[in-house]
Amino acid sequence: MDLFNVYPLFDVEIVKGRGCHVWDSEGREYLDLYGGHAVISIGHCHPHYVEAVGAQLQRLGFYSNSVQNHLQTQLAERLGRASGYDDYHLFLVNSGAEANENALKLASFHTGRSRVLAAGHAFHGRTSLAVEATDNPRIAAPVNRSGHVTFLPLNDLAAFEAELARGDVAAVIVECIQGVGGIRLATPAFMQGLRRACTEHGAVLICDEIQCGYGRSGRFFAHQHMDVRPDLVTVAKGIANGFPMGGVLIGPQFEAVYGQLGTTFGGNHLACAAALAVLDVVEEEHLVDNAAAVGSYLMERLADVPGVKEVRGRGLMIGLEFASDIKELRRRLVYEQHVFTGAAGTNILRLLPPLCLSRAEADDFVERLHRVL
Repeated sequence: MDLFNVYPLFDVEIVKGRGCHVWDSEGREYLDLYGGHAVISIGHCHPHYVEAVGAQLQRLGFYSNSVQNHLQTQLAERLGRASGYDDYHLFLVNSGAEANENALKLASFHTGRSRVLAAGHAFHGRTSLAVEATDNPRIAAPVNRSGHVTFLPLNDLAAFEAELARGDVAAVIVECIQGVGGIRLATPAFMQGLRRACTEHGAVLICDEIQCGYGRSGRFFAHQHMDVRPDLVTVAKGIANGFPMGGVLIGPQFEAVYGQLGTTFGGNHLACAAALAVLDVVEEEHLVDNAAAVGSYLMERLADVPGVKEVRGRGLMIGLEFASDIKELRRRLVYEQHVFTGAAGTNILRLLPPLCLSRAEADDFVERLHRVL
């Protein structure tokens, strides 16, 4: 048996990491400006994280959600304090797609409606309803196309208000900073108007913070830059620094019903230990503030890079739009300059480094980018 070949891979095997650096099987060191797709939040192999996960594994790796798990309670309390959502509830799952899937289900249960509004260029995951709410028909199979989701242009408040006025919308789901969509930012006016319209017409507002949340934008959640409070917030990626985990922050107006939601692996002991260690490091090392400061500095440096049409983003979620295809640029960054970056579409270089990125490492990246260009 061989692997199902669905990933375009660089011919590199990463075997070791520390902070914002990784090493391949040949001993070469790379600067990681991709963070394993925004997953590595506190840096690779942080000593506190390694110790906490190892200690938990020695005690208990897993038991199901049929018994009490005080680590889940601790995580809910800590996450509530860190994010400012201490009056919300937490449902833990294993991935971002599952988080969005369950958020959309909760919205439908809560409203009794089935329509969903999503933004053009959105990416919300690859499971059944999450992929239907993703604006990419190539990855939605026929079985995923139920017709429940309507796509509207990001920041076109009038279009969203018109659909919400019909009175049949269960939920609006939006990324305040679109990742796969090209680091496109929702405006404060759009998000505040969307909040008002959802409240007026009885629809649930879901903020997908899977990529832009957990401190990456320079606030704990990206929507907090815009002074809005969604009904549901979905998280994953940076929550456990590489251990598979996701969650839904659920507003106090939602009633829990036994059996309505469930998961086998979600919120297991190892995952919770990892997530608690992440919050320890984020708080003790002031990584949200670091993301804001170093991200602002890096964007200023990148504004002078030749060939870049636009630099956009917030914190350490940055997109560099070029006039032409960046495939060769990314290849040369990996093989010649030993830097990992991401992409969005064909011409946007996407930067999603660990939140511990330093100014010196930001300068190092800019220098390596200049060498390639």
